[in-house]
Amino acid sequence: MDKFRMVFQFLQSNQESFMNGICGIMALASAQMYSAFDFNCPCLPRYNLAYGLGILLVPPFILFLLGFVLNNNVSMLAEEWRRPRGQRGKDPAVLRYMFCSMAQRAMIAPVVWVSVTLLDGKCITCAFCTSVPMETLGNASHPGLSQGEMKQVLARIPCKEIYDGQELIDNEVAVRYLRCISQALGWCFVLLMTTLAFLVRSLRPCFTQAAFLKSRYWSHYIDIERKLFDETCAEHARSFAKVCIQQFFEGMSTDLADTCCHPPRKAPADVGEAAEKLLGITDQGTMNTALKSWHRCKPPLHLHPPALASGNGWAGDGQPPAHPPVPRREAAAYYSRV
Repeated sequence: MDKFRMVFQFLQSNQESFMNGICGIMALASAQMYSAFDFNCPCLPRYNLAYGLGILLVPPFILFLLGFVLNNNVSMLAEEWRRPRGQRGKDPAVLRYMFCSMAQRAMIAPVVWVSVTLLDGKCITCAFCTSVPMETLGNASHPGLSQGEMKQVLARIPCKEIYDGQELIDNEVAVRYLRCISQALGWCFVLLMTTLAFLVRSLRPCFTQAAFLKSRYWSHYIDIERKLFDETCAEHARSFAKVCIQQFFEGMSTDLADTCCHPPRKAPADVGEAAEKLLGITDQGTMNTALKSWHRCKPPLHLHPPALASGNGWAGDGQPPAHPPVPRREAAAYYSRV
């Protein structure tokens, strides 16, 4: 259990590097999935376009959603977006920064899939084989074929084993033409994505440096605050359980002492330390009220000397405590001593 806890703490402390590694693994997995995918074009005029574009666009959308699912910050973003304002306002710039950071990582695997698919050329060949220019590449004046029959023959271009229109257009000519267009689109897509990534990662902080630093700082603060709150709740729950179990066994010991005339045993010293960590919250109702208050009315981001603060404001239904103003000299003297 301790080893798993150490691994979990290591992943939490290196969350950004861990998420970058997950995105890289997903990108490699998407390329491997496409190479292992058995592409079977239906070779029918009504289904070629839907099948080709479906293979090109549907898996990237699934990978994009999967990138959000594997990101631990999605729940934090949703919680920060939906929480009541309370004593702490919500900055839309911070929420946009958090969403854009997650979206950038989630787009890596879809971009790799689309790039590999276009450079391979099978999807474009299957989707647009009926749109081959017959005037320049084939025999557009072939006798005895209507427009529908011609499309029926062209739809079989991706399937060499059943293609029977060599007198209309050569199969290799049509495939090379469509694959050339697909690869050109693929390299243009790679160039476009690389340029956008360069602009987002390099030039955006230069033009909005102050806003960028502010958004990044408070996004880190929200992440760290949530982790520390979870750790504090876990420590409180552990101390609560220890004291509760100890009180149960003390009660059992007292009952046994009354019936069997055995002296009750003293409580160990660590139970007293656990009771001190409860911070006065010693029943379920008070704990539920504190948790609801944390969600409904988080404390303001304005620190006071600990001796002058009298509460968090949750006991008064979310109203801020009426603290007297702290003189500047007293506050300066306090922080100089600290």
